[in-house]
Amino acid sequence: MQAPTDNPADDASAAGSAGPSPLRRAARWWPAAVLLLLFTAPFSTLPLPGLLDGPPGSPGSLQLLALCMVFGALATGYDLLLGRTGLLSFGHALWFAAGLYATDIAMLELHLGLLPAALLGTAFAVLLALLLGSVSLRVTGIGFSMVTLAFAQAGSILVQRDPGGLTGGEEGRSVPADRLPGALVGIGNTANLYWIALGYLVLTLVVVHRAVHSPAGRVWEGIRENERRVEVLGLRPHGFKLAAFVLAAALAAVGGVVYLLVSGGATPQAATSDFTLSLLVMVVLGGSGTRWGPLLGGVLYTWADHRLGDLANSDAVRGLPAVLRVPLSQPLFLLGALFVAVVYLLPGGAVRLPARIREARAARSGRSARPERSGRSADRTDQPDQTADRTAGGTTA
Repeated sequence: MQAPTDNPADDASAAGSAGPSPLRRAARWWPAAVLLLLFTAPFSTLPLPGLLDGPPGSPGSLQLLALCMVFGALATGYDLLLGRTGLLSFGHALWFAAGLYATDIAMLELHLGLLPAALLGTAFAVLLALLLGSVSLRVTGIGFSMVTLAFAQAGSILVQRDPGGLTGGEEGRSVPADRLPGALVGIGNTANLYWIALGYLVLTLVVVHRAVHSPAGRVWEGIRENERRVEVLGLRPHGFKLAAFVLAAALAAVGGVVYLLVSGGATPQAATSDFTLSLLVMVVLGGSGTRWGPLLGGVLYTWADHRLGDLANSDAVRGLPAVLRVPLSQPLFLLGALFVAVVYLLPGGAVRLPARIREARAARSGRSARPERSGRSADRTDQPDQTADRTAGGTTA
């Protein structure tokens, strides 16, 4: 048996080397606990006032939660470009809209079922991303951003012009209910759509995690830090960037299919550059380049976008003076204020909040412990002086 040491720091290091505590080991399973909680949400009747209009299992709450998961997954896929590879794309909405409209058109015009239409829509978006990505990635920096923005604007104009009556123009087109399985039609089956959105979120998280920790993911990190250094190592950054570009586009296209089911139709707002800017805000809000930050930012942004609209139209805001009522009645103003506050108070995104709290506690405990240590040292330094005084006094006597 090992004898205890006189130094508490040695005992602490010995205890730490024995392995993590049971509490730390249990904390590693929190994603599984959250997943189980989300999976059982349709069966919950617990009211959550302020967060949701009704119980989590009500159709309205399930649809809002499904949208939060869809946009959280979209932000996670977009962060493959922004946070992992260092590519600022302003045209990510094009791939989302391609999967959304191509699937809807395949069901309406080609009379295909949901699964064949979804596969066709996703394949169309991937091929389009492969073609346009090869062109866009020939330039770097702001040039790449402008080229992707130009392609996205062309797609948005094409959707609004309604060529051949395929896109529905400004009105959009609804999903054909007769082409969907019966389990996905009607308010009573909202839970099934919710589970599809949850499955898309899990799929995106798994794909992004595996891709980031693959050899290609390490090259993406090198490209983000210093692309020239990657070239010196004998690698071709263009191919790796194109792989990240196409993978992010594929995830966005699948998200378009899921959004088509959850929202019940395709609208031209999904193809605008504002949609890409919303994804950019989500990523920055949650924390770019982190595992959970984009997901958190997407969920917070989508939830706030819906809930702040209710707050802006509430009686409490209507009763305020005009100087407060006018800005607070605009949901975009509230979203902008929330975004500025998070960016200013939490550099690195909302995902850094737990670390900030731990740092603040450590700093506070360090400040409180420092005077105690100085007090004890002062007591120890006073003792020789007191002994010297007594000695001097005895000698004098």
